[in-house]
Amino acid sequence: MNNAALYAAVDLGSNSFHMLVVHEVAGACRTLAKIKRKVRLAAGLQADGSLDAASMQRGWDCLQLFAEQLQDIPATHIRIVGTATLRLATNIAVFLERAEAILGHPVRIISGEEEAATIYEGVAWTSSGVGRRLVIDIGGASTELIIGENTHPQLLNSLHMGCVTWLSRYFVGGQLTAANFEQAIAAARQTLTPIAGDYLKLGWQNCVGASGTVQAIQEIMIGLGEDEQITLAKLLQLKQAAITCGHLDRLDLPGLQSERASVFPSGLAILIALFEMLAIDSMTLAGGALREGLIYGMLGRRRECDARERTADSLISRYQLDREQAERVRSTALKALQQLASSQHIDSPATAMLGWAALLYELGLCIEYKRAPEHAAYIIRHVDLPGFTPAQKQLLAALLLNQRDEFRQESLEQQGAIEPEPAILLARLLRLAIILCLRRTRGTVPEFRLEARDRQLILTLPADWSQNHHLRASELQQEAARQTEQGWPLVIKHSEE
Repeated sequence: MNNAALYAAVDLGSNSFHMLVVHEVAGACRTLAKIKRKVRLAAGLQADGSLDAASMQRGWDCLQLFAEQLQDIPATHIRIVGTATLRLATNIAVFLERAEAILGHPVRIISGEEEAATIYEGVAWTSSGVGRRLVIDIGGASTELIIGENTHPQLLNSLHMGCVTWLSRYFVGGQLTAANFEQAIAAARQTLTPIAGDYLKLGWQNCVGASGTVQAIQEIMIGLGEDEQITLAKLLQLKQAAITCGHLDRLDLPGLQSERASVFPSGLAILIALFEMLAIDSMTLAGGALREGLIYGMLGRRRECDARERTADSLISRYQLDREQAERVRSTALKALQQLASSQHIDSPATAMLGWAALLYELGLCIEYKRAPEHAAYIIRHVDLPGFTPAQKQLLAALLLNQRDEFRQESLEQQGAIEPEPAILLARLLRLAIILCLRRTRGTVPEFRLEARDRQLILTLPADWSQNHHLRASELQQEAARQTEQGWPLVIKHSEE
């Protein structure tokens, strides 16, 4: 491997230390290593502002693990930063002297404002969205709030509240009571009060969370069979479930990993206050944060486009897909969906997912033809897809799995990005578009009209088209029989009928 294409970002956070190592390939970042250790540095802050010896030792022990991996990476491709707790510690020089000796590289303590800006950059390059976005990152000792558009932050703040500090203040002894939650939420509200008005005035179109708390909540949602949208109602239900458990030692929620459990209630309390004070309707999980921001800062700014477009470009290049054919199928699929707009409500995010599935439908051919749909779905489920949420990856994999042959309806029903009925419709349209584009030649896709009557689709082709295009006509008839057998009637007609 060319070591000159290796990059590493190290985040010395208040709760955990993280190291991310990537390899730049085909215009994208391929993750080679993600190492995380719970150091709980913020728990070692004493009344006089100094870090105690035990917390510093936990930090140094962790850095010993990181140091070996950094040895083979060019020094100019390494960024190591410290955040809230190291900003606050009065004896920071003691910690840094030994930390830098262990790592062999300098550690830079960044301000709260710089941390927020870097978090936003990481989100911007790894998450999709149109218009202004509100980004929230709940760390161990600080919470960053940023409103920005494209790759440019417009309003940012770093607040002195975090899941480790709130744990020690408001959940003493691990007790999970209604009173403890209310105290923690009230304190977070008070911290937010001076700046909430500025955020409400500027406004945003979508909200993403970049913290471990948000990831934990989304994992719980998946465990409960819910969709990926985090709402205040869901947060309040989780609060009640935690109170029912009574103690951190007994906290048992579906999908909650044991390593996240101890700081989950405190992070949840802060998030509830954020939803209430900022009137947040819903939130999804961001694709990256501080570490990704550091990486993209070293790589230099890329052209400003949807993160999913950059991901698709990388996959097309890496797996040598036929872009011209992919664009032809995408155009045909989206044209079909557009014709159904008056009778079938499919929102913009779902429409976009049909486009991405069409663009990547031949992904599995890099392995072999016969089981290409299964291979494509496997790749999508297991490859890094910056810009796509976990639920969107599920939907994309389900669409690619159902691009031809027998339907695997359960995959369309089990994904959490959209309701099953719209997912089934997207799969039906993708299959039709692929058949109509079988010639793989410009100008060979027929002019067609598509209508919907409840679950029935009616595809009208030009007069005599089937008599001159026997293969595609035969494939369409087989597809009509297959969809009709599933209970989704498909009728093939010609314009003179």
